Amino acid sequence: MTDTLQSISQQQRAFAKEREWEQFHSPKNLASALIVEAGELLEHFQWITEEQSRMLPPEKLEAVGSEIADVLLYLVQLSNVLGIDPVEAAQAKIKVNSQKYPVDLAKGSGK
Repeated sequence: MTDTLQSISQQQRAFAKEREWEQFHSPKNLASALIVEAGELLEHFQWITEEQSRMLPPEKLEAVGSEIADVLLYLVQLSNVLGIDPVEAAQAKIKVNSQKYPVDLAKGSGK
């Protein structure tokens, strides 16, 4: 994990521990909460065009940032509970994806 992500992870653990919330943080519950927050993130883009989604006004951008933070924090918490390093997992997935979608076959294609 990067130093920053490790710091966030430690802060999340301390936050939950101080409130005695670990009892509620099963992988199932955290994954469910993660999806709820991802849905709240998606709500900000519902009914707007792709172009509008690329040029969000400052107040909307701030709200989207808050939802991104919620998604990240639940993902970090889930990673903590399962003992998965999300950076290592992402790096491994990038390698898999680069083999699955080689540049010469995937470049410029959405398939």
